[in-house]
Amino acid sequence: MIQLNHLPLDGGPEAILQGWQRDIDDIPTYSDRVALAKSCFSARNKPGNATFTHVKAVLTRMCQGARRCAYCEDSVADEVEHIQPKDLYPEFVFTWTNYLYACGPCNGPKNSGFAVITGDPLQLVDVTRARGVPVVPPLAGDSALINPRVEDPLHFLFLDLLNTFAFTPRDTEDVSETDRIRAGYTIRVLRLNARDYLVDARRTAFGTYRARLREYIEEKREGATQAQLDRRRNELLKVGHRTVWREMQRQHANYQPLATLFADASEALAW
Repeated sequence: MIQLNHLPLDGGPEAILQGWQRDIDDIPTYSDRVALAKSCFSARNKPGNATFTHVKAVLTRMCQGARRCAYCEDSVADEVEHIQPKDLYPEFVFTWTNYLYACGPCNGPKNSGFAVITGDPLQLVDVTRARGVPVVPPLAGDSALINPRVEDPLHFLFLDLLNTFAFTPRDTEDVSETDRIRAGYTIRVLRLNARDYLVDARRTAFGTYRARLREYIEEKREGATQAQLDRRRNELLKVGHRTVWREMQRQHANYQPLATLFADASEALAW
């Protein structure tokens, strides 16, 4: 899970989304707003809708690598995901900054699940609405899910590069109790460690990044031109699971083989 580069929509599609959102917001009762938000989104998020064609094109450009899911970084992203679910927050159903591109294995289990952090002492409260219960606004509180549209997940998360290749909440002085609660919730709800293939893919990506960096260093020593080195750099940055690379940069001093590589290519720390 890695922070996305924010890109704006063109003016026309952005204005259309805002108009659709005003139509929802003008409905007087919350339950009716939820019903209309769900039906309108389903009706408009279809092939042939020019606004959502543009939305998906921009979300694609925001993805890492070959249109990878913003949550797991592994599967192809093909679903417009509401970070704050439309079932709970109809006021954000057509809000551009509430969208990201996700894969089915992430978006399906998450679905309309959501939790907030509230109270003193802090409490994690699941506000997912069960079927058959009254449609009322969710409990107020701070979002428990890390939002990669506006936040850097690696502030909250630590990826173990030495053994498990699993995520855990970061345990450093700059990480608050709220941050750690959010990290744990995000790991669980997105099943970032529960899917073995994700862990294996991160381990594979680590080996690939390391090999690409070695190739770059070898060619640099052999006197490669800057253009040749730039090609190697670009090849490295196209490898999947960019979080692995970010953690290699962040943790390199604690792992001697990485420390040696980055000492030979210190410029790679800024890639």
